[in-house]
Amino acid sequence: MSVLIVIPARYASTRYPAKPLALLKGASGKSMSLIQRSWLAACEVGAVDRVVVATDDDRIRLASEAFGAEVIMTPEACANGTERCAAAHEALGGGYDIVVNLQGDAPLTPHWFVEDLIADLQADPSAEIATPVLRCDGVTLNSFLTDRKAGRVGGTTSVFDVNRRAMYFSKEVIPFTSEIYADDDDTPVFHHVGVYAYRPDALAAYPSWNVGPLEMLEGLEQLRFMENGRAVRCTEVQAKGRQFWELNNPEDVPKIEAMMMEMELD
Repeated sequence: MSVLIVIPARYASTRYPAKPLALLKGASGKSMSLIQRSWLAACEVGAVDRVVVATDDDRIRLASEAFGAEVIMTPEACANGTERCAAAHEALGGGYDIVVNLQGDAPLTPHWFVEDLIADLQADPSAEIATPVLRCDGVTLNSFLTDRKAGRVGGTTSVFDVNRRAMYFSKEVIPFTSEIYADDDDTPVFHHVGVYAYRPDALAAYPSWNVGPLEMLEGLEQLRFMENGRAVRCTEVQAKGRQFWELNNPEDVPKIEAMMMEMELD
């Protein structure tokens, strides 16, 4: 099956303006922009036919072209990454069997997260979209709770049924647990990894659906699929010793840089 990876990137982020061009320092001390690190992560994924950056901003286009990325210009009206992926796929003439949305704020996404996601969607013909989830250890769960206590919107969590069909996604920590977990403990909370694999028909339909109340409240684009009765498959992925965090706020930069230093990632 042919696979396209789209990295949606916009300049006018509410929480972090110019985020795609934010610099992140690797273990060797070399700094690269968030969009370049996200593109490099996408290029490590196996069995992919094409990787493109989708943006509406010339500053991001010029920066991306400078490090060798293919760029597709998409309308400024795209409300989120999924709509931008739909616009990019259409601009390319369609034809891909699976479109992957590797959001440009997750430079620590290991290639096997995306490879497992693609394989899982291929294996479940009834699923129209798949997205990875990673079981939180105590460190990650406590980071979520710290963010929420400080009034910061950090990572997203997910709950799903026995068939791995998503029941809900939230920026709150779900499910509730009153337990106290040590750093290395497994917890019942799953961190939603902001990557999506879509079948093209579902992706093409997405921009025509109205924004529902849950998507509006949570600010989570994947809820639009669920609010329109579409099945979202949760693919459990394994960290294999890798730390994972998304760049949602300026305060996340030193956290991600510290992780890169500890994992010796340049």
